[in-house]
Amino acid sequence: MGRCELESGDVALAAIPIRKMTIGIAQTLLLIVDWRIAMPKRTTGHQPELKPVNLGAAAIDVGSRMHMAAVDPACTDVPVRSFGTFTQDLHELADWFKACGVTSVAMESTGVYWIPVYEILEQRGFEVILVNARYAKNVPGRKTDVSDAAWLRQLHSYGLLRGSFRPDAEIATLRAYLRQRERLVEYAAAHIQHMQKALMEMNLQLHHVVSDITGATGMRIIRAIVAGERNPDVLATYRDVRCHSSIETIRAALVGNDRDEHVFALTQSLELYEHATEVIGPKSNYFGPSHP
Repeated sequence: MGRCELESGDVALAAIPIRKMTIGIAQTLLLIVDWRIAMPKRTTGHQPELKPVNLGAAAIDVGSRMHMAAVDPACTDVPVRSFGTFTQDLHELADWFKACGVTSVAMESTGVYWIPVYEILEQRGFEVILVNARYAKNVPGRKTDVSDAAWLRQLHSYGLLRGSFRPDAEIATLRAYLRQRERLVEYAAAHIQHMQKALMEMNLQLHHVVSDITGATGMRIIRAIVAGERNPDVLATYRDVRCHSSIETIRAALVGNDRDEHVFALTQSLELYEHATEVIGPKSNYFGPSHP
């Protein structure tokens, strides 16, 4: 085969003699072998050990009936102890930490069981950090015979744990009040749905003729129904002057099929709704302006 018959990409390869190619590859392989021999071998048996950065570290494995606490084994003969969940037990836990020279405590955020432990230890002067359980589980190197509290303390002593955000005591108190109010608002909204369901089961189309059944017109009519009024002509007279629907329209919507069990459900839902709004405060502060 002549050179003119070769592809353009094969011209350079054909110009190199086979013998020189073989020698070049052999020399490259020898250089690689020499380089590998000259490199220092890596050893896995002499890795640098982690040094504790938090000498006063302790940890608690929080539970519903029992808390497991761990301190530095050099401080006591029993570095892992169990404590109850009563307030007296938590103060005994704090006393034990004081006797062992503990300054910082790590614990996992387990449900709501950590809250009294956190608050009492914080009141006793300890630095307390709240740890997400995923962070501790994702750290490799744990031994199978080490308890959760001891492993958490070891990670905390090495500074490998990151605490979750916990606001100051004043902000935490305010947040608790706001969350309680939010729950009450949710309860009240659920009771509104229950009232509307009871009205629908009686085929009273009140929600079609008023914009809000908890407005002035709606609440007057609902209270009258609970009190025993069934005449649609009388119920329509409770219309507020600001309501856009006419008395005739409201009267037609209030002709329904009255059954005692539906009235009973409406009565209870109304009582629960009024209790929730009474506890929350003025309606305009939480549900927006009143609607007719």
